Amino acid sequence: MTKQTIRDVEWAGKRALVRVDFNVPQDDAGNVTDDTRIRAALPTIRYLLEHGANGVVLMSHLGRPKGKVNPKYSMRPVVERLFELLPEAHEVRKTEAITGAAAEAAASVLRPGMVLMLENTRFDPREEKNDPAMAAELARLGDVFVNDAFGAAHRANVSTEGVAHHLPAVAGFLLEKELAYIGGALEQPQRPFVTIIGGAKISDKINVIDNLLGKVDALLIGGGMANTFLLAEGKQLGDSLVEPESVEIARNLLAKAKNAGVRLLLPSDALIADAFSADAQTKVVAVDAIPAGWRMLDIGPETAKAYSAEVVAAKLVIWNGPMGVFELEPFAAGTRAIAQAMADAVDAGATTIVGGGDSVAAVEQAGLAARMSHVSTGGGASLELLEGKVLPGVAALAEK
Repeated sequence: MTKQTIRDVEWAGKRALVRVDFNVPQDDAGNVTDDTRIRAALPTIRYLLEHGANGVVLMSHLGRPKGKVNPKYSMRPVVERLFELLPEAHEVRKTEAITGAAAEAAASVLRPGMVLMLENTRFDPREEKNDPAMAAELARLGDVFVNDAFGAAHRANVSTEGVAHHLPAVAGFLLEKELAYIGGALEQPQRPFVTIIGGAKISDKINVIDNLLGKVDALLIGGGMANTFLLAEGKQLGDSLVEPESVEIARNLLAKAKNAGVRLLLPSDALIADAFSADAQTKVVAVDAIPAGWRMLDIGPETAKAYSAEVVAAKLVIWNGPMGVFELEPFAAGTRAIAQAMADAVDAGATTIVGGGDSVAAVEQAGLAARMSHVSTGGGASLELLEGKVLPGVAALAEK
């Protein structure tokens, strides 16, 4: 970790302006249905309260209100949940403002032990444009900027990057932890280092695969993207999802893996169905025996067994993307097998990292999230780290 963190600041008398990632799911009544991201920010907020910060001002986006005030995306339900989770705060307040006189007035009366939540930063159309004027306005609300929103660190927005040009800027504990796990794994991997890449499209993860080929010992491919690799090898895939325009890319990646001495594993068998439906007829076949009218919707049991063996034998495993259409129960077995293998790998002394997005939903669905070494809170951000990119929200922080 080369960036300064909240440990590097003497907080007494200083107001903290903290970017958190409270972009949490809600039901139709506006109740928070999963508070994982709120809980993930608590260690940072508690540290600031315990170390005498003269008030903690929190800011986050929620949903996609497209630069307009929309009550559906108000931060109020989030504040109510935060109040329940943070009994040590003397007071948790909410303001309808983001910047300007009302926000400054609400921040100015804060004292040690008090927390203020600003309204959804995306209610202001300037946020996603990284508008310098809005950044200067936000900076008036605190003395030190703390970025603890890993899930938004890949976006150069006012609240993640712009404000860092106006205040001393440091990382919170969650951001530090994410960078230590994912960044550290890529820089100094324990070996064998195995990565599992799944999901629907190869085009979404070309750069990730390309970057990892210079680092991993084995790359296991699943999900819809495996079909394009199999097509590149000349397999007939019936009605399976393929990206004809990406076949040449897949061919090049296969050649690059071979030249780099990386074992790039593809499914040997598949669970196929005659329709994209939980009620469809299904059967297990070899990947070169998928008939017309049928499609691959999960890796087969032999592939799951082979992939699991690779995972359990590894010392470092990073997983991004499901092995099949795990949202439909008949096609969840392959993804569940990977989740179980990763939990077993931890028991054998390995480090396992779940790289955000659908993979997180999959390990939670399998009841195995608590057994992973690290479950990332940021899908897009973790993907960009895996691509080898520098995240704007991290680059803007002060160096140690």
